[in-house]
Amino acid sequence: MNTKNNIKLSRNDVRRSAMINLHFHHSAQNYERMMGLAFTHALQKPLRKLYTNDQEYIESLQRHMMYYNTEPTMGAVVPGVILALEEGKANGLDITEELIVNTKTSLMGPLAGVGDSLIGSVYQSIVASIAIGMSIESGSLLGPIFFLIFHAGILVAIKYGLFMKGYDLGIKVLDYLTGEITEMLTLALSVVGLVTVGGIAANTVKVPIALEYVNGDLVISIQEILDKIMPNFLPLVLTIGIWYLYSKKDWTVVKALLAIVVVTFLLVLIGVL
Repeated sequence: MNTKNNIKLSRNDVRRSAMINLHFHHSAQNYERMMGLAFTHALQKPLRKLYTNDQEYIESLQRHMMYYNTEPTMGAVVPGVILALEEGKANGLDITEELIVNTKTSLMGPLAGVGDSLIGSVYQSIVASIAIGMSIESGSLLGPIFFLIFHAGILVAIKYGLFMKGYDLGIKVLDYLTGEITEMLTLALSVVGLVTVGGIAANTVKVPIALEYVNGDLVISIQEILDKIMPNFLPLVLTIGIWYLYSKKDWTVVKALLAIVVVTFLLVLIGVL
């Protein structure tokens, strides 16, 4: 149960969190949680200040340890917004844990697409090309200096600015979050979040069937038949199955991974996969 506080984060609290985020957004990245640990690290001190109750503090850390992955420059706005929502929740506003988690999930996908395209593909390539061009013929140090300024320097400034802007926007939104609006927003973000997770699963989970029906010169691929009926059907079944084991049977990640490895090995051994 949320204990109503009257604690406000100072500007220095937010700035410190922004600095931790821009320097450590990829620290301890792993395939289970991706950037979840770094996200939690960035918000840890403000969360401790907001939630004086130990149980509420623990719960706030746990909800940010979940899977999170986005492009770090454009995605810097997300922890800023979330920090504002956490501040509102800690002070008794009608903000649920579901709203906070769904906000993260719904924002990380679109911002990853925009950031990877603009920053990863376009901006970094242009800056690197110019820097290489300045150095390749004359060996001038201006190339590396140019790259450091326009790559590291500019991107750091953008990350910091977006984090702070995200927090400011989040604080403004809090004034309009009544019970009915919160419920509608939670539902909308849930839908967007599920679409995002579904897209990730469809692109990353692969279950190729190697079975074929052979009759003389006729070869029929079971995988092609399944794709015609419903593309990515088996990845969908596997994803839902793992979700069921997590949520209903209390399986751990390690247990699920071991089960997948063993079952995959056996199916490959008998020629199904």
